[in-house]
Amino acid sequence: MTRPLLRPTWLIGAALGVFADRLLGEPPTPVHPLVHFGNTMNRLEKAFYRDDRGRGAVHAVLGTTVGFIAGLLVRSTTMATYLAVGGRALHEAATTVGDSLVKGDLNEARRALPSLVGRDPSDLDAPEIARATVESVAENTVDSVVAPLLWAAFCGPAGALGYRAVNTMDAMVGHHSPRYENYGWASARLDDVANWIPARCTAALVALVRPRATADVIRGVRTQAPLHPSPNSGVGEVAFAVALGLRLGGRNTYGARVEERPPLGYGRPANGDDIEDAVRLSRDVSTTLAALLLVVGVMTWMVQRWQ
Repeated sequence: MTRPLLRPTWLIGAALGVFADRLLGEPPTPVHPLVHFGNTMNRLEKAFYRDDRGRGAVHAVLGTTVGFIAGLLVRSTTMATYLAVGGRALHEAATTVGDSLVKGDLNEARRALPSLVGRDPSDLDAPEIARATVESVAENTVDSVVAPLLWAAFCGPAGALGYRAVNTMDAMVGHHSPRYENYGWASARLDDVANWIPARCTAALVALVRPRATADVIRGVRTQAPLHPSPNSGVGEVAFAVALGLRLGGRNTYGARVEERPPLGYGRPANGDDIEDAVRLSRDVSTTLAALLLVVGVMTWMVQRWQ
């Protein structure tokens, strides 16, 4: 007998894991499994590194396997989802930046920004800090909430922690730099694949929870998102920009590297007050998705029980 495509325990467990994150936040750093995973991958890189895509591919496969096996050992979809999502931490970090900007404390906002983005905050003014924060909330709503939730709902605890491993490796080695251009290539491409559907689901959820913006979200995803260098980040960012009435994109500085990002959205530049709206939108997206999965899980359980 084949297993059903939809498993109620996975759907319901994924939804409960999001609510657990909302209630409890992330585990303390000394015992957080992702911290230990990162330390393990750092040790692997130090022992195994070579400026070579093949070595990087082995790194990506090994890290994904570790995450997958961890999920099998955890077994609980609720627990795995709780460990994989980071919605509360994202919202708290963004709110800290937003509150500092609203108070006019630019130095504090600059100090808090690196917890969200990798760009150099030293020369950023208030509008640029606000833009960076809103873009981070949009991108990480995909990476830290929607994607792990969907992977948990349809692939169980192994999917949740396997995805988290992929996304963590991308953050560690998947960026453009002389050291990681080759070694991190496989991790970056694997993350692109893992987030392709979640990014577009995020845009659909934004349109669902902000129905007045639906037509413009669809237009932005079709016409503006493909101009972004990432196949996924632009989708979430343009959806948030349109729903919030903002215009994102512009020049980003990462140390000595400068990137010109395309304009996203049709509105005005961001300011400190928009960060609270972005956090609210991110929370609405995650709550709506969790509620949908919970309803589908309960209905699936009832149908399967009656069969």
